[in-house]
Amino acid sequence: MSSPETLEIRTEPDIVSVRQAVRACSVSIGLSLIDQTKMVTAASELARNTLQHGGGGQARLEILDERGRKGVRVTFEDRGPGIANLELALRDGYTSAGGLGMGLGGSRRLVNQFEIHSEAGHGTRVTITRWK
Repeated sequence: MSSPETLEIRTEPDIVSVRQAVRACSVSIGLSLIDQTKMVTAASELARNTLQHGGGGQARLEILDERGRKGVRVTFEDRGPGIANLELALRDGYTSAGGLGMGLGGSRRLVNQFEIHSEAGHGTRVTITRWK
């Protein structure tokens, strides 16, 4: 595993920076264009959630190498209000901000591994991983 890179998410341009960094990591391990696009799309959605719903936070990017298997992991973390009902928030069609409701559920489908932890009043942490 390479040293993690941490990016702050405080403004809209930070979301672009996260997308660019995730794409660069995905390219560096040789993910296909389709898998790069899936990972970047999921990361973009989660970075936007971190900013809009969590009030900002950070994304930690890691390149993984586990017994020759390469992957990209991104962990998004905020100290916002948390998600009151995770089960509901992960359902397709659910939206708390008037969007399309593809956020968390859609992001989960685009990656190989998806983990979420949220505690009311303490924030949310979402980790996504895509393997080559």
